[in-house]
Amino acid sequence: MSAPWDGGPVAITIDRSQPTPITVQITNMLRAAIVEGRLRPGTRLPSWLDMAAQLGVSRGTVKAAYETLADELLVYSAGAAGTRVAERAPPRPTAVKRVVIRRPLESLERGFSVKPLPFQMGVPAQDAFPHKLWARLRARAVRANAMAPVGPPDPRGEPELRAQVAAQLAITRGICCHPDQIILTSGYRNGLSLTLLALGVQGRTAWVEDPGYPVTRMALDLAGLKAVPIPVDAKGIRVDHGIRAAPDAALAIVTPGQQAPTGVTLSPERRRALLAWAAREDAWIVEDDYLSELQLGGRAAPAMAADDPAGRVIHIGTFGKTISPSLGLGFVVAPLGLAERFGEIAGCLNPAPNVTTQLALADFLADGHFLRHLRHMKALYRQRRDDLHARLDPSIAVDAFAGLAIVAHLPRGFDDVALAQRAPNLGIAPCPLSVWHADPAVARPGLLLCVTNVRPQLLDKACNALATLIDDPAAAHTPARAA
Repeated sequence: MSAPWDGGPVAITIDRSQPTPITVQITNMLRAAIVEGRLRPGTRLPSWLDMAAQLGVSRGTVKAAYETLADELLVYSAGAAGTRVAERAPPRPTAVKRVVIRRPLESLERGFSVKPLPFQMGVPAQDAFPHKLWARLRARAVRANAMAPVGPPDPRGEPELRAQVAAQLAITRGICCHPDQIILTSGYRNGLSLTLLALGVQGRTAWVEDPGYPVTRMALDLAGLKAVPIPVDAKGIRVDHGIRAAPDAALAIVTPGQQAPTGVTLSPERRRALLAWAAREDAWIVEDDYLSELQLGGRAAPAMAADDPAGRVIHIGTFGKTISPSLGLGFVVAPLGLAERFGEIAGCLNPAPNVTTQLALADFLADGHFLRHLRHMKALYRQRRDDLHARLDPSIAVDAFAGLAIVAHLPRGFDDVALAQRAPNLGIAPCPLSVWHADPAVARPGLLLCVTNVRPQLLDKACNALATLIDDPAAAHTPARAA
């Protein structure tokens, strides 16, 4: 503690044991005194030098506090008359009910500009991306775009890239579609928002997988739909349960190729049942094909949109997981009968992603680089997954291989969200499993360990950090969650 300053109705005491900077402590106490009326308008404050001497701090510290208060119009400099409390200080705020806004993305994704850490979800291997090749393709695209006729871009995206996406989908996902059915987006969120607007299903219900991607539930809520959680087992989403729980749902949002986060593939029987339900009830199926052909266990199953004679499947894909999220590129394949509607809605939303990036990606696909990159990534991720599995502490219960991650379950009572929040301090970024459940409070805790950025030279350090994190006695405590 520093010696206090006693200004009559105001006493400032510095507590050096607190993490709050001294400048902020001084500012907070003076602000409170002014707003609460204990320092009256026109009151002269001590000079920087006098205040600093009484508190045992530097003059610059006091000066910074005074400048902050001046910026807030609480004090003003009167020249030789010193620093005085402003005549019309802002009114004291009235008490308001605190509103807690749930932010599930905090538990799933780190800052957009932050360097990826081991176990972090959603970021492909940065060390394996063909940066030089991409730079050449991008430079070529810049030159081509500079010589192109000036005019507004197609809101659906550049024709060259839409044609290449259609060709790649036929090869890798078995989808036969026309480029006019493809709308380029900035990724899954943009694609899902576009789809919900185009379908006009506000106010209705939608099946979602449980566990399933939290962003999907949030998007439905923002769009005015009620999400109905449908359990997932070893064969994928329980279609029979969905029919009982919400037979008249407007749509079902599924990850049939590799369910997120369990990694299971929707069985052929349930695929047929889901397609039959959609055709019978005039409902829609939104297929989130987030990993596309990037299946580490063998050849990926064909997309549901490849076996959709009734035209009830909207296929959403992204290049964020297969190439890089920095591209900001994804796509939607609309059923033929809805293609024009999707194009109209796209024209009312944000413009298509950067034209130069689109043209560079079109060349990346056309020249065969994408398929080669996928083959390389499959082998690399499979090796990194196996190396991680072999190196993990035996006390960590590995439940399954799920897509590009390993699912590590934790004992009951562990707070996996708190663990994930502390993990970056140890240089790792696992994802809590409980937030993928519709009711995290009753979900079994666990961690998703993405393998993409666990490079060999980081493996031991990352695994040791994970063991340290889980062994922390504070980990085995689940606080009461807010309703």
